[in-house]
Amino acid sequence: MHFDELRIFARVADLASFSRAAEQLGVAKGHVSNSVQQLEARLGTRLLHRTTRSVRLTEDGMRFLERCKELLAEAEQLNAMFRPSATGLTGRLRIDLPNIIARDIVIPRLPEFLDAHPLLEVGISTTDRRVDLVQEGFDCVLRIGTLEDSGLVARPLGEMPMVNAASPAYLAAHGVPQTLADLARHRIVHYAPSLSAQGAGWEYLDRADKRYKLLPVATTVAVNGTDAYQAAAIAGLGIIQAPAPGLQRLFADGVLVSVLPDRTARPLPVSLLFANRRQVAPRVQAVMAWLSAVVTPYLSQA
Repeated sequence: MHFDELRIFARVADLASFSRAAEQLGVAKGHVSNSVQQLEARLGTRLLHRTTRSVRLTEDGMRFLERCKELLAEAEQLNAMFRPSATGLTGRLRIDLPNIIARDIVIPRLPEFLDAHPLLEVGISTTDRRVDLVQEGFDCVLRIGTLEDSGLVARPLGEMPMVNAASPAYLAAHGVPQTLADLARHRIVHYAPSLSAQGAGWEYLDRADKRYKLLPVATTVAVNGTDAYQAAAIAGLGIIQAPAPGLQRLFADGVLVSVLPDRTARPLPVSLLFANRRQVAPRVQAVMAWLSAVVTPYLSQA
């Protein structure tokens, strides 16, 4: 049995697509199809149901996939057992990061990781939507915010502090708020993935009962991307409440100014997610350890 066939089968099974598996693996779709057919012939059973519209696992395929992934991880660990002092870790990593963390924290430090592991190839996705780690073939993802019950393994890293910011031009036109009551004559830029007005307002910690509350504040602009969120603030469209690391450079350059520093939103939890606690490939262990070391200094501990 060839491990290349196992890798191809596992990717097709995860993505439920021969063409997407071929694209991610960088090989021809025909090669993917032939490899799965050869694997099925060796095993003497059908692993996948194929139609013109869908690809899904058979009952035998579901049983085989679980063991297949264990074998692949074990093989990678065996291959790497004596390598670190010689050629080092090899292979391709696919990771998904929030845009601000990728841009301002991880990518500036990426050369040091690749210098330590020159045979690795790293693919980085940056998007404000929540990718499907399994279906889209990612090794790990970094998430900001409350986690859904996804069945993935989560490794909490800490909490990202929040800050409030506005442009000097906006503050010159509307004044600098000193209290929550002052916000009645201000407006915010609303961040909402669906562009809905639901949930718009100013989040703050009520000192009396130690609970976070939402104060209604006028808003004329809603955005669903972090770059647009910052751009709207820079353009003077309102005040934003955003993660601190993404705004430090803009504060230093005087493009944005901090306001109401004692009335910030709830810190956001930051977590690393991966698919399986058992048999995590060495290259995935390495990148998760590095990401943790790089990102944690920007976080507070709950």
